[in-house]
Amino acid sequence: MDRRTFIGSTGAAALTAALPATAQTAANAATSNPNDAKLRTLLDRFFYDRVGDNPEGATALGLDTGERAALKSQLNDGSAKGIQADLARSKRELAELRAINPGSLSPAAKLDYEIVSYQLQRGIAGAERFTYGASMGRFAPYVLTQLTGAYRDTPDFLNGQHRIKDAADADAYVARVAAFATAIDQDTQRQREDAARGVFAPDYVLDTTLKLMGSLRDQPADQTVPVTALATKLKAANLPDARVAEATRIMTTQVFPALDRQRALITELRAKATHDAGVWRLPDGEAYYAAAVEAATTVAMPGEEVHRLGLAQVAEISGRIDAILRAQGMTQGTVGERLVALNKRPDQVYPNTEAGKAALLAQLSAQIGAMQKRLPEQFSTLPKAPVEVRRVPPSIEAGSPGGYYQNATLDGSRPGIYYINLRDTFDRPKFGLATLTHHEAVPGHHLQVMLALESQNIPLIRRRGGFSGYTEGWALYTEQLADEMGMFEGDPLSQVGYLQSLLFRATRLVVDSGMHHKRWSREKATDYFIATTGIARGRSQNEIDRYTVWPGQACSYKIGHTVWVRLRDAVKKKQGAAFDPRKFHAVLLDGAMPLAILERMVTERMLR
Repeated sequence: MDRRTFIGSTGAAALTAALPATAQTAANAATSNPNDAKLRTLLDRFFYDRVGDNPEGATALGLDTGERAALKSQLNDGSAKGIQADLARSKRELAELRAINPGSLSPAAKLDYEIVSYQLQRGIAGAERFTYGASMGRFAPYVLTQLTGAYRDTPDFLNGQHRIKDAADADAYVARVAAFATAIDQDTQRQREDAARGVFAPDYVLDTTLKLMGSLRDQPADQTVPVTALATKLKAANLPDARVAEATRIMTTQVFPALDRQRALITELRAKATHDAGVWRLPDGEAYYAAAVEAATTVAMPGEEVHRLGLAQVAEISGRIDAILRAQGMTQGTVGERLVALNKRPDQVYPNTEAGKAALLAQLSAQIGAMQKRLPEQFSTLPKAPVEVRRVPPSIEAGSPGGYYQNATLDGSRPGIYYINLRDTFDRPKFGLATLTHHEAVPGHHLQVMLALESQNIPLIRRRGGFSGYTEGWALYTEQLADEMGMFEGDPLSQVGYLQSLLFRATRLVVDSGMHHKRWSREKATDYFIATTGIARGRSQNEIDRYTVWPGQACSYKIGHTVWVRLRDAVKKKQGAAFDPRKFHAVLLDGAMPLAILERMVTERMLR
């Protein structure tokens, strides 16, 4: 489990500097079990130790002040030495955790123990067996891709996370621009070392990576995101703009040369790259994929089983879509072909213009508002933090997912943000927008993530859990929940959009296992994806390329969804007329966890 996953996951975790001490005090005072208090103190120490070695996480958490103020001038250590330090620390932590007898803990503390122990054990096992890429949290075999690397992450981090209120903050920002060059070189060195073992991305991934590198490098330094973001922040803080010239100089003399070195390596690797999509070609590649699937889903499931499950669910969901489309008079062609035709209808696509994109964003905001009004029907506790929609920064649109969520800060300085990729509005037809909103915002990621972050009852280290099967399964479950709540009543095309989303996630099981287990080509995976889902080629290709570099992660959605629905339906069947969805959904207050632990917890509380 690496630092980013343990304290930030893929989104930036957020806690105020004042909160942790009061939360720990309250937790320790609330229990008469001394071992519970000992465990909470230990887990909080783990959390703060990791914050101290994760400058970017500290900024995202709002903890780069006071005694940690120096972190605000630094970026994370992405070197091989830094990764080994993470592994060594995880081993020390696991040893300390095992010194506590879980049998001596209260049920709530025992749950904390079990979840953190699971994270540590899985992270250590991955890092020890697979010594290339990343394997302590999300498995990502390649250091540099369209989705990984400081070259793409740092500008977005500086723009979106580093706040400037005074001169010290501004100086820290400039120091981070200088550190950007080191971060790039660290990635370059690690990728070079992995490449010596034959571990680097396929040719088509490297093509996109080079394109994204060029979008940063091939422009005047004073027009790059790190510099323009600094100028905007200085103006907002009423600070002089002299630091803009210094940042421009650093970009020119330090960052650009580092980018040139990195781009030269990727160009060299591109000449040697194969077109094979799957990780089966890598050292111990078949085992890597099996471990990647388990890391993402928290379920041990062989690639062949993943594939069979996907095919079965594709057939079932396609049948449901077929019935609705036929009722709408759309009878010609396969389900996928009819979905393509629906996507092409002028009434279903916003113009691919700035005005069209603004109208699309306005529709998403209205959808958030409509669902917010209905949430009390299903949830007794709601997040305090608001959520809003923003477009993915154009500078990283080419490699970014179609939509994703970034959680709010608890100090109110930033809301939860639902990002949508508007590279081409054709990729986001109107009939599917509400379902995406339910997934990324409410009642999906925003509600689940923020209820855990705002909790005073679970340890700090667990408030941003990195269990994709739980979190993505929940978000997909809430798409179904929205349909059950009647959000698409009288709007059959939006219901088709919801079912297409389910079909999309079932198809992921097929193509992810297809590429990494059955050795499908990129082209075969893309063609199957388009033919099955009817999703536009540009978006479909982006998805397939994402699965290439994040093996297993795409499986977490539908596998997690299946578990959430099965548990909810079992409780509903047992309780009958007494079933209260608000009580079932209160399980979110316990934070994210592996699916097997979730199943056991629900069984013990509601099914016995």
